[in-house]
Amino acid sequence: MMRGSKAAAVLAATLTATGALTLSVPTPVQAEATATATAGNAAVARPSEVAGRLFRAWLRKDRRAASAVATPAAVNTIFGYPYRAPDRFAGCTGNVCRFVHTSVRVPGGLNGILMVVSGSRVARVYTSRHITTGSGAATRLFAAWRAGDRNRGLEVASTGAVKTLFRTRFGGVGYIFQGCEKERGGQRCAYSYEGGAMFMHARRLSAGSGYWIDSIGYIAD
Repeated sequence: MMRGSKAAAVLAATLTATGALTLSVPTPVQAEATATATAGNAAVARPSEVAGRLFRAWLRKDRRAASAVATPAAVNTIFGYPYRAPDRFAGCTGNVCRFVHTSVRVPGGLNGILMVVSGSRVARVYTSRHITTGSGAATRLFAAWRAGDRNRGLEVASTGAVKTLFRTRFGGVGYIFQGCEKERGGQRCAYSYEGGAMFMHARRLSAGSGYWIDSIGYIAD
């Protein structure tokens, strides 16, 4: 799907408008106070402002501007987003900000783009992924669990699946990936381990859409 939809344009305009200031001719005292305040604000830019700058630079396809407010890895990730731009800013929780879709359904629990802000830069970007195989979604989710990274898991799995998997911390048990097989509604991917097995149920919306892990189950020997 292509970026640059009308909804994304409205979102970009809204983000810009919220940061706009009313201009007037200041007195010398006002000018000095404004300069001091501006310097202070630049040092403590809100996460929403930093995230908005990266989002707008991405919409403009301006890598130079994006690189000024984000790490190289974050820039590469957002410029590789496979879907059209999210159309709603969902706000920030602490230093984590989200842009979500309201008119397009995409795989996984992120439903768009998540940015982790550190100071005046976006340190990391997570995005909904287009995974073409059930095994690809299963192994990516497993790798996220092993790394202890919930956001990475939400790129390829539902919130319920991530909650189930991350209920326990990865303990280095000898998990062996057994591959995937067809089941009603999608695929079932299995990891065996001493004493049982874990099954990840992969789903997709249509033949050409990406897979995500919708749910997880376990059996004991």
